[in-house]
Amino acid sequence: MTTTTDHTLPASPELKWYVLKVQTNREKSIREALQRRINRDGMQESFGKDEKGELKIVIATEKIVETKSGKRKVVERKLYPGYLFIQMILNDETWYLVRDTSGVGDFTGAGGVPTPMEEEEINRLIQQEEAVNEPAKIKIPLSRGDVVKIKEGTFENFEGSVDAIDETSGKISVLIEIFGRSTPVELEYWQVEKP
Repeated sequence: MTTTTDHTLPASPELKWYVLKVQTNREKSIREALQRRINRDGMQESFGKDEKGELKIVIATEKIVETKSGKRKVVERKLYPGYLFIQMILNDETWYLVRDTSGVGDFTGAGGVPTPMEEEEINRLIQQEEAVNEPAKIKIPLSRGDVVKIKEGTFENFEGSVDAIDETSGKISVLIEIFGRSTPVELEYWQVEKP
């Protein structure tokens, strides 16, 4: 036996940003499915668009540099796996269209009512998205204070502690003992390993 509940939303005539819970690792295909449904149903006017006329459905990502087998590669990493951000006018029609799209779980909010994002939250998120021209960060699997062993270069086999990490350049500063004094040495992050 199925029961249907009358789901009426408070109408919001203005475009606001909402957070959608979606299936993890399917964010791109779900975004495309939403775009197709909105266009097919002719509901583009109820959803935000950017300067190019693209619907504002955002997967928050950042670019990082990973090194595998000595090769550097820029990859895009999702900041919030399992979530999409969508700008829309919330009403019963748009709510049903979005919720009825395969892979969409629900809107975030209290008591089943979608809660719009604060303006400063979405601005921070959009700025991260638009920071495409920024140099990619390098994923460095170390933290400040970690004890490491230098495996290459002038100070090979010395041990020290990580003093600073620069994810943009991939360099780290390691404090090693030379003649009884703590001395900082700048190295590439791949030149050290945890003992």
